[in-house]
Amino acid sequence: LARVRSERDLRHALENGEFYLVYQPMMNLQSGQISGAEALLRWNHPEHGLVPPGQFLPLVEHTGLGIALGRWVLAQGVSQLAAWQREGLDITVSINVSARHLQEPAFADELAELLAPHGADVARHLVLEVLETAALADIDYTCELMQRCRALGVRFALDDFGTGYSTFTYLKRLPLDVLKIDRSFVHQMLENHQ
Repeated sequence: LARVRSERDLRHALENGEFYLVYQPMMNLQSGQISGAEALLRWNHPEHGLVPPGQFLPLVEHTGLGIALGRWVLAQGVSQLAAWQREGLDITVSINVSARHLQEPAFADELAELLAPHGADVARHLVLEVLETAALADIDYTCELMQRCRALGVRFALDDFGTGYSTFTYLKRLPLDVLKIDRSFVHQMLENHQ
């Protein structure tokens, strides 16, 4: 019953504009300048207030809403990136893409359609972040899809590297621009000398 209620609430949230994006800045530590922002999904529930992502994101994946919500996030992120560029900001926007959304046959075509009104400069400033496990689910398909998206100018980041079963052999095959090492490898690295 709780799961059915949660799915109903998520559908309602998507239909009624309860989701929104916040942008976490990314800094260039050498220059001290903001070099980009990562789009993070948030849910403001009308009764419960701000719902933590850890509570609703796993539910999204288990309902059929992952792809619809992923499309919404991409559209919002690309729109914000284009707006910032019109204001003269030269930054990238990183957007997480779920495994299910990435494996959609029409993903690259939909992305091209989304980017078309904004021009190549927006595409060059867009970074799609995929989880290691998503990228390796079907490596041949993922490589082909990433190449199609890169032809549009989009860049790719592999997120949470080291949490799954990747090897450097897979890294050589994937057309990646950024490798985001999982926090478990860098947490307390200044204190731990091993």
